Amino acid sequence: MRSRTLNWFLATGMLIGCLVQEARGQAPTLGTELPQVPGSSTSMFGAIPGSGGGTFASPAVGGGQILGGRPGAATPRVPTSLSNPGMGADSLAPPSVPAIPPLAPLTQVPLYGTLDVPTGSEDGPPNGLTFDQALELLIRENLDLRARRIEIPSAQADVITAGLRGNPILYADSQLIPYGAFSNRRPGGPTQYDLNISQPIDYSRKRTARLAVATATLKAVELQYQDAVRVQIGNLAVAYNGVVSARETVRFAEAGLQGIERVLDVNRKLQKFSDRSIGDVLLFEAQQGAAKVGLMDAREGLRRAKLALGGLLNMPPLQAESIELLAPLKPVEPPIPPGEELASMALSCRPDVVAYRVGLKVAKASLDLQYKNRFADAYLLYQPYTFQSLTYLPNTQNATSWAIGITVPLPVFNRNQGNIARAKLNIEQSEIQLRAVERLAIEQVRDAEMEYHQTQRFLDDLERTVLPAAKQAMTVAERLYLLGETPNITSYLTVQKQYNDIVRQYRDTAVRHRRSMSGLNTAVGSRILP
Repeated sequence: MRSRTLNWFLATGMLIGCLVQEARGQAPTLGTELPQVPGSSTSMFGAIPGSGGGTFASPAVGGGQILGGRPGAATPRVPTSLSNPGMGADSLAPPSVPAIPPLAPLTQVPLYGTLDVPTGSEDGPPNGLTFDQALELLIRENLDLRARRIEIPSAQADVITAGLRGNPILYADSQLIPYGAFSNRRPGGPTQYDLNISQPIDYSRKRTARLAVATATLKAVELQYQDAVRVQIGNLAVAYNGVVSARETVRFAEAGLQGIERVLDVNRKLQKFSDRSIGDVLLFEAQQGAAKVGLMDAREGLRRAKLALGGLLNMPPLQAESIELLAPLKPVEPPIPPGEELASMALSCRPDVVAYRVGLKVAKASLDLQYKNRFADAYLLYQPYTFQSLTYLPNTQNATSWAIGITVPLPVFNRNQGNIARAKLNIEQSEIQLRAVERLAIEQVRDAEMEYHQTQRFLDDLERTVLPAAKQAMTVAERLYLLGETPNITSYLTVQKQYNDIVRQYRDTAVRHRRSMSGLNTAVGSRILP
């Protein structure tokens, strides 16, 4: 008997050694792994405004290792997260204040060649691409917006995750198993077989608080997507106006080339039938060549501008190069509201500003969640079946029973006071950031409004006084030269250069004013100008 017992102990020791060597974890023990945090507060938009107070993860969701030192009905099978109410409350880095990207420089006109104002205006072919059509293509086809759009269903999935309830825990065990067998001479037991279920009870309503945080975060993500659309519409306006600008550069260069060719033809006739010098003809031929090179450069600039527009609309290069726009250089402009009203519109409808207001709600909801996270879930234990084997006792029947109990962690110590303090600081930080975003929006609206009025005033002055006077001086100088009253060609070329500079200034100002209109729309966050 003693030998058999010794052999049994040796076999048991070897088995335990193998299990210790191979096993990576066994219950019931206290685990060291952190629970998986459901959801995330980061996205392609960066940190969500107001999310620095922690995530909406539930300590009960995701489980954890079993808490308990031994099996049996007296020890409930509950996760270790029950004793860690602050788990999953890691904070995010403070979100940065967004800003409108700077506008690209104006389309460069040729530094050589001759420009002239074309007769009449050209809006483009009737089937040309309007800005509204380009806007629809941008929303539907732009790859960056399509990628960012996925963040919205991702945030909706986080709302689902935040509303998850803790699953009940099923546990079965056997205890008081004898080494050998119980008898009247060696009493013990009885051997017991238990089946129990532990159901978490969220009595502090953490799930409701998590849903409030996740729902507000979803709203912030939607607003961030709207702000991404706003910025991309501003980029689209820059690219669209770039094509209009490049198209006008081609038209101005073509008009300048036609003017040079007309004067060259007259000089060639005068050189044959009068005393006009061959040097004048050669000089105009050189100007003609420079004008042709300038026209080629303008057409190349138009091609590059179309490719830039096509890139935003996700068009193949060949299709982008064939884009034709239906857009005037100077659209009809309705009167704009005063500056105070524009600033008020920006504060009320700009998505980035509204997103930070929602972010403040996220921060406050996060504080409420951290307060409720102080209390871990209680666990209701129901043991529907306990079987006790009494076969070793003569004339004795086996017994069955049931049990019920509850485990409630006593909040003697506030285990979440650090996260609560962080959430309070996050509210203060979110309020400061909201004021910074509002101030930035007002400054951008003021700058855009000043740019609009300034370019409008410059363009009116050029159209009313400067350009007509330069055109008249150019016409007089050309007539005097062709009539031979100004034999010195240098005087004529000087007037021509001055006129060319004024035409370039007029074209640049017209394009700049058109871009200031789209810049004002972007700064306000609403389309108030065409």
